[in-house]
Amino acid sequence: MLDIKLVRENPQMVLDNLAKRNAPEYVQMLQELITADNERLEILQEAEKLRQKRNTMTKTISELKAQGKNTSASMKEVAEIPRQIKRMDERLAELEEKCRSLLFCIPNMLHESVPFGKDDTENVEIKRWGKQSFAFEPKNHQEIAERLGILDTERAAKVAGRGFYYLKGPLALLESAIARFAVDTLTKKGYTLIHPPLMLNRKPYEGVTNLEDFKDVLYKIDGEDLHMIATAEHPIAAMHMVETLILDKPIKFVGFSPCFRKEVGAHGKYTRGLFRVHNFYKIEQFIFCLPEDSWKLHEELQKNSEQLYEALGIPYRVVNVCTGDIGIIAAKKYDTEFLMADGNYREIGSNSNCTDYQARRLNIKYREKEGQAPVGFVHTLNNTALATSRTMVAILENYQQEDGSVKIPDVLVPYMNGLKVIEKS
Repeated sequence: MLDIKLVRENPQMVLDNLAKRNAPEYVQMLQELITADNERLEILQEAEKLRQKRNTMTKTISELKAQGKNTSASMKEVAEIPRQIKRMDERLAELEEKCRSLLFCIPNMLHESVPFGKDDTENVEIKRWGKQSFAFEPKNHQEIAERLGILDTERAAKVAGRGFYYLKGPLALLESAIARFAVDTLTKKGYTLIHPPLMLNRKPYEGVTNLEDFKDVLYKIDGEDLHMIATAEHPIAAMHMVETLILDKPIKFVGFSPCFRKEVGAHGKYTRGLFRVHNFYKIEQFIFCLPEDSWKLHEELQKNSEQLYEALGIPYRVVNVCTGDIGIIAAKKYDTEFLMADGNYREIGSNSNCTDYQARRLNIKYREKEGQAPVGFVHTLNNTALATSRTMVAILENYQQEDGSVKIPDVLVPYMNGLKVIEKS
């Protein structure tokens, strides 16, 4: 969330930031926040004046009593003050909750390099790598995998519903190979491997993201204060909630976890086969760092993910996500999109610098050495290194051969027990 001091001291800057998003509802929220915060500050001042008045009158009453004078009027007046303060405290509690709720909804401040645009059609391409060269009519990944007998979505639908799948034989092994390759690559770069909890309580989830945005995505455990995680980013970010970290250097994690989402079949979105499913594995990069380091690390995360795709030989492009598509948490976001057999680019991962927005929601501060007072809020960054489901899609479609078999990228062969080609058995 934003610093309330920024809203108080420079509301026009916040308003200009919201104007870039072309979302009038946020402007209305900002006006409500300013009004509620002003009332809150006024009540705090009035309550403090009443407390001072009570102290002064209590002293005066004692002096009058000592002089044998009548104090009944003064005592009646001072007896009313606690009731007035109580009413003010009740109103303050309402206003503080309203301000906090509004701060949780108002988006992060955008970096100046975020392009202006109304939706994902106006994201700006900044890099393209690799190309396809088929001497035959390529097939989509679902058709390839089903012909090879390594994917079964129909039986999965029978037992669990649409959006689930059985991976069989070489394809199941390929998923494990992708995960091991990514984890090994990133741990060698100094990222600590972490397997997070697969469920989160509501409070930490509200800290890491806007639950309203995720209401149609998250699975809620019936009768319990638990949600299945949609990405390892969320439990890793929440891990240090209400803590003060010693940040003499960035804390870098590579998270490995299954992810659970209800978004299958969303209108207008590509949903074929393994592309948009209810559960998949993801290797997630996550960093806690000093504010002055976050933009450099944002580029490092992007470089790491691009190196993974290049090592796998997957053609991709990178887009700078525009103001109308970025969401409320990130200050800047890159999307990496891979080239599919139909000639279209579709998202395979994203890379976000959330600056101090998540940290304020989670109350994660930092000091640079032991014994030092907290200096400020950390910056958090997250990046989809690889999502196994979409990486399998990319490999099946880009490494398919005319006879229906699929070559294994060279870097994955050691993880595939030496298997170099998936053929129909």
